[in-house]
Amino acid sequence: MIKYLGSKRLLVPTICSMAVAAGARTAVDLFTGTTRVAQALKRAGIFVTASDLASYSQVFSDTYIATDAEQVNLGELRDAIARLNALPGKAGYFTQTFCVDANFLQPKNGERVDAIRDAIEDLRASWMYPVLLTSLVEAADRVDSTTGMQMAYLKHWAPRSFNDLELRVPELIGGPGATVPGDAMEVVDALPNVDVMYLDPPYNQHRYFTNYHIWETLVRWDDPPAYGIARKRADARDEANKSVFNRKREMPAALASLIARAKAEMLLVSYNDEAWISAEQMLGFLSDAGFEEVRMLAFDNPRYVGAQIGIHNLKGQKVGSVSHLRNLEYIFIAGPKDKVEAAAAAAAQPAIAAAANPAPSTT
Repeated sequence: MIKYLGSKRLLVPTICSMAVAAGARTAVDLFTGTTRVAQALKRAGIFVTASDLASYSQVFSDTYIATDAEQVNLGELRDAIARLNALPGKAGYFTQTFCVDANFLQPKNGERVDAIRDAIEDLRASWMYPVLLTSLVEAADRVDSTTGMQMAYLKHWAPRSFNDLELRVPELIGGPGATVPGDAMEVVDALPNVDVMYLDPPYNQHRYFTNYHIWETLVRWDDPPAYGIARKRADARDEANKSVFNRKREMPAALASLIARAKAEMLLVSYNDEAWISAEQMLGFLSDAGFEEVRMLAFDNPRYVGAQIGIHNLKGQKVGSVSHLRNLEYIFIAGPKDKVEAAAAAAAQPAIAAAANPAPSTT
């Protein structure tokens, strides 16, 4: 999986165990991002529908959720990846924009991205298209020079950036699933009724469209005009690409509406104590939606890696320190009382608690 702000890597075992304990057979992951939670649910034997507005998220979902590993020709996929890995580099838009005008990847790897992405475009009609795109995005992420977000790059090249970009066969998951792309506020009405819906909405002003603009461009392959030190897409300024969840005044009402319209027996909602709305407000939204039982679980976790390195100016100079290095991650459970109790009990299991709250590293 790529480095991703808001990733629920530490909480995935808890979320999955809660869905399984509640007897879920169908689920929706409405803000799927990298599909990390959706993948865990699918591996647990649940039929998952994943949805997101981001182009790269839709590709990840088509790869890991909608593709059934038991129905694909892995030999054909391995051969295709071997051919792509053998291609010589060819400088193009990606190299110039993100490796010369900016320093997100080293030019040698940018040239590989340009050559491989052009070749993948010729396979658009193939079942392998999203899988190969996923492989390329993940390969580029492994050799980038950022802390994870693409609003800036490191002042000095990250050690991993010197490695050669190499595609790998994604770890596909057996079983069926589905991708429904689009804006959550619109998609929620078109989705089927499910046993569990998982919501991980944006918490504040940070926009995924700009935080991961390079992956958006790599998937779209549309050579957009770029601006600023980070060479962001010019259309990042368009209102159509600004989510209601990134607007402080509008977000609470939008979230309450989304929760009220969710067609699921049980809701699992991720949030944290740095969000624009309080835990009490979230509990109120869920209660107002008519769920029989609502509970909240809290987990103490380290903040995103960007917080660990402090505050820097545009020249990469450290100009301040963050106020805190840990925060509370919440999981809200809403649904029939017996299922909420089963889910809460599963989250309290020692193995799950250990996975969600790992001991601090001493190295």
